[in-house]
Amino acid sequence: VAGIRVDDIRPRWDFTGAFYFVGTVVSTIGFGMTTPATVGGKIFLIFYGLIGCAGTILFFNLFLERLITVIAYVMKSCHERQLRRKGVLPHNGRRGSGTSEVDSLAGWKPSVYYVMLILCVASLIISCCASAMYTPIEGWSYFDSLYFCFVAFSTIGFGDLVSSQNIRYESQGLYRFGNFVFILMGVCCIYSLFNVISIVIKQSINWILRKLACKCCHRCQRRLFRSRRNVVMPGNVRSRRNISIETDVVNESDTDGRRLSGEMISMKDFLASNKVSLAIMQKQLSESANGYPRQMSSNSKQNGFSGGVGALAIMNNRLAETSVDR
Repeated sequence: VAGIRVDDIRPRWDFTGAFYFVGTVVSTIGFGMTTPATVGGKIFLIFYGLIGCAGTILFFNLFLERLITVIAYVMKSCHERQLRRKGVLPHNGRRGSGTSEVDSLAGWKPSVYYVMLILCVASLIISCCASAMYTPIEGWSYFDSLYFCFVAFSTIGFGDLVSSQNIRYESQGLYRFGNFVFILMGVCCIYSLFNVISIVIKQSINWILRKLACKCCHRCQRRLFRSRRNVVMPGNVRSRRNISIETDVVNESDTDGRRLSGEMISMKDFLASNKVSLAIMQKQLSESANGYPRQMSSNSKQNGFSGGVGALAIMNNRLAETSVDR
C-alpha cells in the first residue's frame, strides 16, 4: 500500500467511493480513508449516523434471528434422525403421533456450543474465500488479507489496509460487488459469532463463581440469616404468638387489645406482627429484581423480542444452555 502512487488512487467522492464510505459509516467499521471536510457534511454525518447505525444494528439482529432459526431447524432435523436411528422415535413419527418423545422434541433447542462452532466455521470459510480474492487483486499477502478480513468484519477498522482503493482493477465491477458481498456477510457472521461467544463467556464466569462458592460461605450465610431472623422474632415471641400467613396478622389478645385501645405497642410486638408481611414483600421484590417467576403467554413466546431487545435476548430465546442459573 505504501508503494502506490497518488495518481493510482481513485477519487474519494465519486459514486462508488461515496457508497463505500456510507457502508463503512453505518456498519461502524470506519476505516478513516474518507472523511467529511466541511461543517455541513459533518453535521449531516452525525444525524445520518444516528439513523443509519441504528438501522444497521436492527438489520444485524434480524439477520442473527433468521440465522439462528435456520441453524436450529437443521440441528433439530439431525437430532431427530439420530433419535430415529437409536430407536427412540418411530421412523414414521410426526407431530400428531402423541408420544412423549415427540413432545420433548418439540421443545428441543440446539446447544450454544454447537452454534458457536458452526458460526466459527462459517466465518473462517468467508474469510478464506475473501482473502483468496484480495491477495491477487490488491497485491497483499494471504496473511495480510486474513488480517484485513478480521479487522473489517469485526468492525475494528484500523485503516492500514483498505480494499477497493485503486483507480483501476481487472473486472472492476465484479470485484467491487464481491467486495461488498464479502464485507456484508463477514460482518453479519462475526457479529453473530461475537454474541454467541459473549454468552459462553457469561456461562463460564457463572460456572467459576459457583465453584468458588464454598460450603463455608453457605454456612456463614445461614448463620447470618438465622441471627437476623432471631433479632426480628425472638424465640419467646415466636412461641407465644400464632402468626397466620393467610391473614398476615398476629393472633394475640394482649396485642389486639392494646391496638384497639390506642395504646402504643412495643417494637418487639410491631416486628412480630408484621413479620409475614415483610417476608412476603421481600420475596416479591426479589422475584421482581431477578425476573422470576417468568410468566410467558403464547403470544409472547411467538414474538422474537419477548425476552428483551437485543442479540442476547434472541440467543436466550433460541438456544439452550442460556438460562439464568448458568
